[in-house]
Amino acid sequence: MTMPVLYEQDKHVSSAILTGQERGVLRCQERTSLLHHWKLTNEQIELVEKAGFGWFRLIGSISLNNSLISALVERWRRETNTFHFPCGEMTITLDEVSLILGLAVDGKPVVGVKEKDEDPSQVCQRLLGKLPKGELSGNRVTAKWLKESFAECPKGATTKEVEYHTRAYLIYLIGSTIFATTDPSKISVDYLMLFEDFERAGEYAWGAAALAFLYRQIGNASQRSQSIIGGCLTLLQCWSYFHLNIDRPKRTTRQFPLALLWKGRQQSRSKNDLFKYRKSLDDLDPSNVSWCPFEGDLDIVPQSVKDNLLLGRSRTKLIGPKVVEWHFPDRCMKQFGLCQVIPGDVPPRKNEKSHDEDLVEDMNTADEEWMRRRERIVENVGGGNGDETEYMQWFNSITVPKLHRDTSLEADIMNVQAAILQFDEVASTLSLEDLHPEEREAIEEAVMSMSNALRVGDWYEASTTTNKRKRREEPTEWSE
Repeated sequence: MTMPVLYEQDKHVSSAILTGQERGVLRCQERTSLLHHWKLTNEQIELVEKAGFGWFRLIGSISLNNSLISALVERWRRETNTFHFPCGEMTITLDEVSLILGLAVDGKPVVGVKEKDEDPSQVCQRLLGKLPKGELSGNRVTAKWLKESFAECPKGATTKEVEYHTRAYLIYLIGSTIFATTDPSKISVDYLMLFEDFERAGEYAWGAAALAFLYRQIGNASQRSQSIIGGCLTLLQCWSYFHLNIDRPKRTTRQFPLALLWKGRQQSRSKNDLFKYRKSLDDLDPSNVSWCPFEGDLDIVPQSVKDNLLLGRSRTKLIGPKVVEWHFPDRCMKQFGLCQVIPGDVPPRKNEKSHDEDLVEDMNTADEEWMRRRERIVENVGGGNGDETEYMQWFNSITVPKLHRDTSLEADIMNVQAAILQFDEVASTLSLEDLHPEEREAIEEAVMSMSNALRVGDWYEASTTTNKRKRREEPTEWSE
């Protein structure tokens, strides 16, 4: 029996949404708001450029639209590492990473290195010149300690001191952005090894590692049980602005890297925007997608970046710190101005909680694939105006094209009343005897409010400033 393409549908967030179970807006853990506190000297900037982050550091902080990111994640399928939109599959490709972030997508894989018999405190002492007393948890150091200890290199600093401060900045930078975990307050000390030699660091394919890490983070966040997302969400959001005209801000001054085109002031947003964006993605028409949005900006792209844009069409494995992910441009050929045909099968995902030995084996296999990346360039016949009828028929048969639920107000009220009833039933079994009088009074008042709502049988919103209730015309979360 042939395995379905979306064999993880029961775990996917869409399976919950389609049955009326909302998880809300994701918590986005990329942390760039404090990057401006780092004051780099000319000597430090030179080292940052050697390490491969000269352009990337210029991006700084970009305000994230958590609702838009959440809506996009709902369309991501980790079985294929692509977004499944009504108009077909799309994804973030290697060439787009280099254009948007200015990071290298060609070079040695970022697999991470670790010296034997050297614990994290020794690594910090050797490569930072300081011991993070009380700020080290396992192999992770607090971002706060890094910023407070190294954000400003002292005048007259020695060469060693300049290197210490620059390494601290670089691991803070990548730990807050391209390798941001779901707990960005702590950053892996292992990253220091990657910057022991700044020239060697510049040989890594940082962009490929960033994409591998983001794929993994989006994939995890697309599961119905998750509520947090890490990775370089600036990349995800800018990718959406380039391709999709959904709440796209005005472009600012043309500058490389191209993420800077979207660095202008963002409008204030509501969590209810998630439903608006979900509906917009449901209604997405091929004619409203910018399939090849970078063509008009290539004149400001450095030649060294242009030389590797072909890797966007490489069907290969991407490698990041403890992460291996497939890159499938053959599923998104319209992003290269080519006709989309029914793509080949994809290998099933391995258990991501496998042992270290399995990870080493995966890394070795992925390294072999990566070494042949230029041999894996996907070709396509038929040009960009071929007939895609057969492809769309196939695609619609294997995917979940629409997620927005057009439910009636009555149905929504019934769902809320059911939830209130469940709360009331549970509350009636609780013992409040051991609680502080104020806590007991607060809970009793909440239970009374719930009971009153059930008796009245209407929709109310409790005022946060008074004890009165006011009637609403409709539930906030379903308003447009």
